[in-house]
Amino acid sequence: MFTGIIQEVGRVDAIERGAQSARFTISAGNVLDGVKLGDSITVNGACLTVVEQHPGRVAFDTVYETLQKTALGSLAIGDEVNMEPSLSANGRFDGHIVQGHVDGVGTVASIREVDNSYYIYITASAQMLRYIVRKGSIAIDGISLTVVDADDKTFSVAIIPHTWDNTNLHTRRAGDQVNLETDIIGKYVEKLIGGDYGRSETTPLRIADLEREERPEPAWAGPMTAYRE
Repeated sequence: MFTGIIQEVGRVDAIERGAQSARFTISAGNVLDGVKLGDSITVNGACLTVVEQHPGRVAFDTVYETLQKTALGSLAIGDEVNMEPSLSANGRFDGHIVQGHVDGVGTVASIREVDNSYYIYITASAQMLRYIVRKGSIAIDGISLTVVDADDKTFSVAIIPHTWDNTNLHTRRAGDQVNLETDIIGKYVEKLIGGDYGRSETTPLRIADLEREERPEPAWAGPMTAYRE
């Protein structure tokens, strides 16, 4: 689990692309202290696993599903990325519950400077906007932010100077794609009251409706005997 409080901005050093996959090598500093192979780190909000380590650099593999659901596929060498290690059991919880499971991609519509802050307006799909509410939480490229306003096409967030300077938001321009993860609480509430979060149009309504493959019993299978000491 993560909190959406970015620990450091890393830089993409190398990209090895496969037919439907990619390995990203990213350089960073303090965020890599104590990191070992197999650890989880969010990169622009996507939870990735460290698969290779070098001094000051780590590599992550991404598969087809990750590249389809996130904007990681558009990364280029030299791009800045937000990084956050997973939260330890005794860690301080500062942002909101972030899983690192990106729901989809939004597009920066515009950025407006207001005094010492920046208002970012982002367009997103109707499926994601249903979970984005005014004054609710959202993770944008892994950053825990509060929604200022939202309608049926766009939502906005306000960025304080510290967040602007210490994340990759200062590199964003209109038209850029960003990873979005909506608040997990809203998804669970919808599921509990009978909603359809997470179910595609082709998924059966009930597990009982799924076709089951008939399999012969193995030779060792026989009547179960209960033993009591």
